[in-house]
Amino acid sequence: MDRTAQLTARVTGRGIVYDPLSAAPSSASLHVRAARVLAANWTGTSTVPSRHLYPHQWSWDSAFIAIGLRHLSPLRAQTELETLLAAQWGDGRVPHIVFSPSVPLDAYFPSPDFWRSSTAGRAAGAPRTVQTSGIVQPPVHALAAWLVHRADPGLSWARGFLARVYPRLAAWHRYLLRRRDLGGGGLVSVVHPWEQGMDNSPCWDGPLARVAPAPAHSFRRADLDHGAPEDRPTDLDYGRYVRLAADYRDGGYADGDGEFTVEDPSFNVLLIASEHALARIAAELGTPGTARHARAERLTAALVERLWDDASGMFLCRDLRGGVIRERSVSGLVPLLLPGLPREVSGALVGTLRGPHFAARTGLVPSYDLRGPAFEPNRYWRGPAWFNTAWLVERGLRAHGEKAAADDLRTAFLHAAGDSGFAEYVDPDTGEACGAPGFGWTAALTLDLLHDMDGAMETGEEGGDRG
Repeated sequence: MDRTAQLTARVTGRGIVYDPLSAAPSSASLHVRAARVLAANWTGTSTVPSRHLYPHQWSWDSAFIAIGLRHLSPLRAQTELETLLAAQWGDGRVPHIVFSPSVPLDAYFPSPDFWRSSTAGRAAGAPRTVQTSGIVQPPVHALAAWLVHRADPGLSWARGFLARVYPRLAAWHRYLLRRRDLGGGGLVSVVHPWEQGMDNSPCWDGPLARVAPAPAHSFRRADLDHGAPEDRPTDLDYGRYVRLAADYRDGGYADGDGEFTVEDPSFNVLLIASEHALARIAAELGTPGTARHARAERLTAALVERLWDDASGMFLCRDLRGGVIRERSVSGLVPLLLPGLPREVSGALVGTLRGPHFAARTGLVPSYDLRGPAFEPNRYWRGPAWFNTAWLVERGLRAHGEKAAADDLRTAFLHAAGDSGFAEYVDPDTGEACGAPGFGWTAALTLDLLHDMDGAMETGEEGGDRG
């Protein structure tokens, strides 16, 4: 096959990556509005999640944003990921925040002077020319990189995009697989709730109860300047986040000794999806990807063995100190993204999604059990519906042939995104906008669903492109 044919050929087989289709004309207005949000949040080298509430670059936000940006400007999408990866630490970790030097210190907390990355992170290889946080976020990046490449392979090849990001992505995965298998069962652990991305999920209440909060007078919450207190984590939770982060920093960002160590389903699923994507990137660059596919399959088996719960019909988190966390959250539904799940597991997940614990009136997916004792419809990850997790579940439903359910979720997503002004998250029953308006990944993933009307996910787990 010649190079032109390679660049234009569609990949066959079922999996985690997919090809975009053209946007429907009736969706033009929503498309334009979403594009304007991303233009307003663009800094020239990256996209902020929100100009006021989150004025820096966030790790998994940028990955989701790049997935949507590829439909507007593949060059901007490539730049988004390159800017983030340029702040990677020597040990391979990709920090969860890359701070902009043009933003005042008091605009966001914890600020660069709290993390002290270039000094406290010196032993771990923190960069000296840019300030970052010291924790990480879910590894969506290789999946995003592959999708961005596929949006314009000619531009990608001309710029050497894959060749430049592949070593960094491989180092990122090595860090997680070697340094964060703290339970010894093959899965990656998070050491702070912010790493998992669902910051104040009720899943963390038990592990966090062991953590003595930092004194209230020792920090100032800048988030309350831009968000309603009833939508945000409580002061007690925030004090515990600060304590955990300070202890991790003061330990030189070394892994394994903290009070909070949890194996989370969605974090590991995104690593598995990105490992499959990294195998495809390797194959595109002429290197066999078979070992990466095999690793992803082993991780999938470990995920089922360690985190699947028959009684609840979904995956649960595991606290390495306290055992299985018996709280239902959207994290336990995200494994639908993996086509390699046993059929009985995927079937049970679909049943749970349709059942009383997650069947919200808007048709969206609540972040926490609608019948759970800690459910709050407006407070951050304790109940509201988020758009990035809806996108992941929608992709997963398609991967398992649940077209009607995926179509329904896609329709609910697009209606809620547009009606809410691309809100950070919404009340799962009323659709009321919560958090920041004009949110980056909400707009980006709206674009992605507009461009992909009925495409199914592809992993490349089968077929001739395993490398």
